[in-house]
Amino acid sequence: MATYIHELAGWPSLTWDAKRLQARLAAVRLRQGKLLGRMEGLGFQRRAEAVLETLAEDVLKSSEIEGEILDKPQVRSSIARRLGMDIGAVAPADRNVEGVVEMMLDATQRYGEPLTDERLFAWHAALFPTGRSGMSKIIVGAWRDASSGPMRVVSGPIGRETVHYQAPEAGRLADEMRAFLTWFNDAAPTDPILKAAVAHLWFVTIHPFDDGNGRIARAIADMALARSEDSPQRFYSLSGQIRIERNAYYDILEATQKGELDVTGWLEWFLACLDRAFDGAESILAHVLRKARFWEGMAGQALNPRHTLVINRLLDGFEGKLTTSKWAKLTKTSNDTALRDIDNLVRRRILARRPGGGRSTSYALSVTPADALRAVSAYTRAHAATSVWDGAGAPAPEDAAVRQRTIEDLASRIEGLARLSETAPVTYGDFEAILAALHAAGFHPAGDLVSTVAFTLHRSGGR
Repeated sequence: MATYIHELAGWPSLTWDAKRLQARLAAVRLRQGKLLGRMEGLGFQRRAEAVLETLAEDVLKSSEIEGEILDKPQVRSSIARRLGMDIGAVAPADRNVEGVVEMMLDATQRYGEPLTDERLFAWHAALFPTGRSGMSKIIVGAWRDASSGPMRVVSGPIGRETVHYQAPEAGRLADEMRAFLTWFNDAAPTDPILKAAVAHLWFVTIHPFDDGNGRIARAIADMALARSEDSPQRFYSLSGQIRIERNAYYDILEATQKGELDVTGWLEWFLACLDRAFDGAESILAHVLRKARFWEGMAGQALNPRHTLVINRLLDGFEGKLTTSKWAKLTKTSNDTALRDIDNLVRRRILARRPGGGRSTSYALSVTPADALRAVSAYTRAHAATSVWDGAGAPAPEDAAVRQRTIEDLASRIEGLARLSETAPVTYGDFEAILAALHAAGFHPAGDLVSTVAFTLHRSGGR
């Protein structure tokens, strides 16, 4: 049987090699500072948008790590309401979503207040408002007891489970948590980022609750990171990065919990993961700026409330494809009204039709030249095999295949132009050269897609 770290003499006096961590910690600290500096320069409104996106990502991904999928619009609405932000129509959130949001905001917005057992009990009760985890009744708002036997982390089918970890017995929890909370609230000179990493490991090793330990451990780490920045504003999602690296996360936790009191390996992994989380912050920043540029470009445009509602949903990451029926459902209108709304935006080149037709017709937002170019590329690729010849004039199969490959290659060139437009100026002449090659091959993309490219390039200054 494995020996776990909490069974070792000297627990919970965890140690690490500070010299081995020095360079990586300094690099993370530098990136953290640069990111915070960039965000400070955004202005209040855009900074608030970035905080909303980051917190929503944290809530969604921390739950997803445990296999629980929350509704994104509900999460965003719940956070926005609690932060006093107006994001238009608010999606009502169920109690499960509200509980996770309450915990995360309490951890990050009240980061300077002591972490106590009562505060942890409140977080746990918020996560499990029905007193159940799935179908199973659990102890809520208190440490687990011995009634359900040893607390184990297992995987595999019932009867053939693999035990990855066994936590301290219930009788030890009061003393274990007292020691943990005293250390966490102490102002001892441990680097705050390292403290976040150690706190996460220490808490999840104690595993004091029947369920929810992973989510609470990540909330504690976020609280410690907020302390490291002395700010409630979150601009990067550690949980989002852990979700991407979930298998490695579980592997390093298991190895550490079956290892020695020297946890340098865990700290190295945590710092590297945090460093990669800063890359994710670049995506959040790009999304916020993209949204801001869109609305700046729409200044003076007459949009009705339904337009604004759906455009914001599209900007925030709409699940699936936008169709007339989905527009009607979102705006609580008839299909006829939805079609009129959509046609209005298509005529104004704010929306573009995707490949397909009839009942399958869907639409995409033309926010940037890259969006418009990708719509043309997708249409071209989808229709590359369509021939303009028939009857006796039809080409030989070999010639048709060559033509199709030519058109697909040109679609790839349009996609390349889309990528280029995200980092460098692109002109309509650049696109027109590819368009001429398509015409020479006997292929003509839909006129509204071509005019949307011209419109977005003109709007962005790429004439």
